[in-house]
Amino acid sequence: MTARTRTLSGWAVLLAAVLICALGGWSYAQARGDDDLAYAKSRDTALADGKRYLALLNSLDGKDATSVDTGLGAWLDSSTGPLHEQLKRTRSKDASDLTKSGSTARGKVTDAALTALDQRTGTAEMIATVDVEVTPRTGKGGTERKRFEATLARTAGGWKVKALTAIAVGSGT
Repeated sequence: MTARTRTLSGWAVLLAAVLICALGGWSYAQARGDDDLAYAKSRDTALADGKRYLALLNSLDGKDATSVDTGLGAWLDSSTGPLHEQLKRTRSKDASDLTKSGSTARGKVTDAALTALDQRTGTAEMIATVDVEVTPRTGKGGTERKRFEATLARTAGGWKVKALTAIAVGSGT
């Protein structure tokens, strides 16, 4: 191989490297502004927030009035719209009933999925299965499996639960 051939080969390799880098940069720029990527990020955020808040809405420590009040405050922070208003209206009755029962519940979302997402209106529909471990003040506790449909709404504080409907086991949706 002559010096001239080596020089030309070097330039060809350099040109190929520059073209590959340019193609990679262009591809990255296209993906970064891609609507599908923005949709996927929004979907993942809505699902994560929905799961977190659904678990909170199925959890409460009823050992004393302070714990119940803290739990009901978490319920309000997890909700928006009609559900939030309903929880606000029934808060004092709920506090009284829950303090009397003294039961503790811990909700854990075992499976969830978004069935719809509208980024333009800031709404999403979610289905989920929640295991709720209930520990009464006296007696034996247990775990209940519940299924829910939830409507989520995008707020300044993230996605929150706007409506919550229990789905009977064995029902078709």
